[in-house]
Amino acid sequence: MIRVLSILLAVLFLAGCSNMPTDRELMVGLLVEDTIDDQGWNRKAYEGLLNIHSNLDVDVVLEEGVNSEQKAHRRIKELVDGGVNLIFGHGHAFAEYFSTIHNQYPDVHFVSFNGEVKGENITSLHFEGYAMGYFGGMVAASMSETHKVGVIAAFPWQPEVEGFVDGAKYMNESEAFVRYVGEWTDADKALELFQELQKEQVDVFYPAGDGYHVPVVEAIKDQGDFAIGYVGDQADLGGSTILTSTVQHVDDLYVLVAKRFQEGKLESGNLYYDFQDGVVSLGEFSSVVPDEVREQVTDAISTYIQTGQFPHEEER
Repeated sequence: MIRVLSILLAVLFLAGCSNMPTDRELMVGLLVEDTIDDQGWNRKAYEGLLNIHSNLDVDVVLEEGVNSEQKAHRRIKELVDGGVNLIFGHGHAFAEYFSTIHNQYPDVHFVSFNGEVKGENITSLHFEGYAMGYFGGMVAASMSETHKVGVIAAFPWQPEVEGFVDGAKYMNESEAFVRYVGEWTDADKALELFQELQKEQVDVFYPAGDGYHVPVVEAIKDQGDFAIGYVGDQADLGGSTILTSTVQHVDDLYVLVAKRFQEGKLESGNLYYDFQDGVVSLGEFSSVVPDEVREQVTDAISTYIQTGQFPHEEER
């Protein structure tokens, strides 16, 4: 079911001389695979859509439950027939869906996340997840009494997993255990893996999957262990349980991309974003994280932003 945010569609023009470029008319559509009520990845996309609506004063359209190529193609046609000319597909799968259809709609720009694309009028946005995982791993290792930390990831291709392992190893040679759920939303499987890691004496966890992180954090909190939040700043989920969060500011990136499209400056192909771009960060630190740990991690992030180097690289 399509939900349209009811506002007036405005055509914006740049003031000035006649040789100044004119902003293109903009109407934005968003496709998500599941629901926006996940308190994570999809919710951040919806917030990004709302930001586009409020900041750029344009109509926006949301489509939930677009979980197959057939559904995607059908919804895309509906959106284009309704005047949408910038379509976001919020996830890895949409890179493939869009790649098979973008040539049919040359006046529409298609934007997905974390997939590889090529060609005109199609873009894939990539968050550089290694760094956020690395700094999250530093915090996790510093707070582990057993020197055993664990990642409950969705897929092996997530770069934040390798980053977390390396950051934990650098901090105090903590042993990092990694388990894969195999999808983003299987909370039952994620909870089974949580129990499995507990048997390995893991006491700090990184549930790196937007569809199951909430129930896993609840289980972690019940056991008195610690967690690193994922995608959003999740300090409010677990009080002192959430040591910090690896935050992707998806909502801000949506507005940035929409503005670039409106100005005729949105590049096709694969675009990459990291701490240096202001769209990746660590979230609020828990009150239980010592000041010296906060300072060490904050200094490491500052150095990374300035030089692109991680602590273990500086020491070579």
